[in-house]
Amino acid sequence: MLKRNCSMDEHIEGMLEKNKNYDPTLISKQQLFTRIVGGLGGRAAEEVIFGEPEVTTGTAGNLHQTTGLAKPMVVTFGMSEIGSWSLMDSSAQSQDVIMRMMARNSMSEKLAEDIDAAVKRLSDSAYEIAFSHIRNNREAIDKIVEVLLEKETMSGDEFRAILSEFVEIPIENQVPPSVPTPVSV
Repeated sequence: MLKRNCSMDEHIEGMLEKNKNYDPTLISKQQLFTRIVGGLGGRAAEEVIFGEPEVTTGTAGNLHQTTGLAKPMVVTFGMSEIGSWSLMDSSAQSQDVIMRMMARNSMSEKLAEDIDAAVKRLSDSAYEIAFSHIRNNREAIDKIVEVLLEKETMSGDEFRAILSEFVEIPIENQVPPSVPTPVSV
């Protein structure tokens, strides 16, 4: 079921759990990036629908979450052009405020700037994709919104049925048509 006020994370987690090979402890670079794209979808939708001057503070939580994914991709997991190593000083994870400040000061200004730039590139790239998806699928989104405003919830099958009017649904996401059970007399 899709609900009007359900978060993107809830939908993503539900889809991942259905995958028999899903291991929640191993998340690929592409999976993290896809979560960032999804997390920026609300902000992109505001910009597409209302225009850039009318974006609201409503997506602040999503922006915080997406930055919280992008920065570890660069600093902890080595998933950027900076290099395949952890840039996080273990002192930076300390509960002690002074230790965290000292860890930040032990990093060169250039490296800190490179980290910030890599996080920004990841976020900007994800936003461009989210914006493009929203803009290119505006008609389908409007139809789905229309139905949700009327009914408040819709099943995944209903969602796919509406979406399939506008785009081709990949085979692995299609629901097979129900076959009537023969009745013996």
